[in-house]
Amino acid sequence: MTIRVLLADDQPLIRSGLGVLIDSAADMGVVAEAGTGAEAVRLAQEHQPDVIVMDIRMPVMDGIEATRHVVTGSAPSRVLVLSTFDDDESVYAALRAGASGFLVKDMALDDILNAIRVVAAGDALLAPSVTRRLIDHFADHSSSRGPTPANRSSAGLTDRERQVLTLVGRGRSNAEIAADLFISPATAKAHVARLLAKLESRDRIQLVIVAYEMGLVSPG
Repeated sequence: MTIRVLLADDQPLIRSGLGVLIDSAADMGVVAEAGTGAEAVRLAQEHQPDVIVMDIRMPVMDGIEATRHVVTGSAPSRVLVLSTFDDDESVYAALRAGASGFLVKDMALDDILNAIRVVAAGDALLAPSVTRRLIDHFADHSSSRGPTPANRSSAGLTDRERQVLTLVGRGRSNAEIAADLFISPATAKAHVARLLAKLESRDRIQLVIVAYEMGLVSPG
């Protein structure tokens, strides 16, 4: 077992099913289960898992607040949120709280396992429907508050960094960014790494959010 997983969901049946699925994989296993957000925070400190598969709606403390506590704690774990998507505001809030991935519960089982591997490796992952909802969120909010002036918000970035951030906001991979800008994949990766450091972002998901907030990417 190389990937240690904590399951946080208030439904025992969901935890049981996910537990069997995860334990059946050769490269991961469940180290603890939590039925509330508060319990997830406590068990995360106790077991220090690599990945926490977190539900949003839980008693005592919801998954959003639990995610915030976990990623800013003394022994931070990466969080993969698994939700039914009944609350779009919660989706956005969870990503802002520091979740490294967001999936729907009706995804294929192999996709869930792969998502755990991706997040454990330090990358970020969004279900396609999550990306659409995230864009819809910005579309709704930008129409009510007007455009964000990009030249003011992104003043600390170089022209190349703005280009790279714009492409990250459009969902481009490092290889695609390299092809679009006629640079090497290694150079594209280096630009993304500098953006993560400059903008104090945990992963690409937060860079996507920043790109929208700066006005570098527009919904649609």
